[in-house]
Amino acid sequence: MSTVHETATHLPTPIELRSHLRALAVLEAAIADDPQYCHYTFHGAWAPGEEAALMENGSGDDFSVLFTPAGVLIRGFDHESAMSPYGTDDEQVWPGVIDEVPAALRPLLDEPAFRDEDIGAPRVTACLWWETGDTAWRAGSGIDFPPGSEDPDGSGFLFRLLTDRSPEATRAHFEDYYERPVPLEAVRHVLAGHPLTPALAAALNPAALSDNALLRRIAAHPEVASYLACDGEFDLARTDPIEPIALPNGLPVEPVAGCNTGGTHYLCGPAVPGGPRPVLYTDSEGQASLIAESLAEALTLAVALPSWHDALAGFRPPALSSDHLDDHPDHPAVRDRLLASLRLPPATEPEVLDRLLATAARTVPDGFLPHVPDEEDSAFQPMLEPLADQGPQRHTGDEASEYPAPIQHGNRQGAGLPKEPAPCHLQT
Repeated sequence: MSTVHETATHLPTPIELRSHLRALAVLEAAIADDPQYCHYTFHGAWAPGEEAALMENGSGDDFSVLFTPAGVLIRGFDHESAMSPYGTDDEQVWPGVIDEVPAALRPLLDEPAFRDEDIGAPRVTACLWWETGDTAWRAGSGIDFPPGSEDPDGSGFLFRLLTDRSPEATRAHFEDYYERPVPLEAVRHVLAGHPLTPALAAALNPAALSDNALLRRIAAHPEVASYLACDGEFDLARTDPIEPIALPNGLPVEPVAGCNTGGTHYLCGPAVPGGPRPVLYTDSEGQASLIAESLAEALTLAVALPSWHDALAGFRPPALSSDHLDDHPDHPAVRDRLLASLRLPPATEPEVLDRLLATAARTVPDGFLPHVPDEEDSAFQPMLEPLADQGPQRHTGDEASEYPAPIQHGNRQGAGLPKEPAPCHLQT
């Protein structure tokens, strides 16, 4: 028989459980066709000082795991269980299920989210807790489980991905529900606590992060489009480059966006369904760099690290983004909101910077440094500069002389540059 007592022996410590529940939420948000219908979610600001991991399967079953300074409370509800308050004569919680919950955690069961208006009791058939200072999970010791069921309180069914936390079990669950293959290595990566990258997110759900899906999403979110066109310097309306370019590796290029200083972003390679295309950036001064391995990575870069040009010029944190943060102190909140709107994984500056530098290093050896067709000596110069020996410094306006002047081709310098738009002001 599977009950909360058996479940308690298979659960990890609260710290490990929190990490696992966050990973499940991240995975399903990437796999699902519509994140608002995910079963597993994680809320980092459930209440002051509290976090909540929730599961709702859409069929009447749910659980909550509340992390508080006083400890952790797990509440599960199996709507078909004979122990459901709906199945008892007095519509009360089954005797013994919550009777021993510590006083410091007991109010958590009274949350309106866990009570139904038509009964005067918490929606619970299984309950476990770990009070701060405990060394093991506990559950009611005097529960008289009803006969006739191998899982009388629903704990085996509800918490199966919490007791068997293997990548194989997790993949099997999501493959069964979403009825499509889920790559095991991507599941293993996220469950191990590593950040979800745009490439892994695309592997988990290729359709969600395809080029066309991302472009449609930008068009549907005016705030995203406005940010990208201004601070992100990735304006989808600017797809008319100053001059044509060609790549040494022979891949075709397609302008996808531009910026207000005359630069252009190109998708490189043929448009193949499900196949990512690297993104090349060329500026108006004869410099170029590969900046992302896909449109998803390029958008993440534009949102999470708007000062990426300075990174290629040799600047590193904390000086790298200090000017932008001084002007836009709400950037972290804006970043998180925009990435969520695009269904892109959360990203931090160090992660994005590492990907940028690794990708930019491929520009020359992999044949992505462009030239102007039919023009002699028209090769662009790589934007990636070696890291300076001196410590990172802020841009002061006097630093331009420290870098060699870029080679200019034809009338590229300043040719036909549009006027700079008014500054963007996004509200948190």
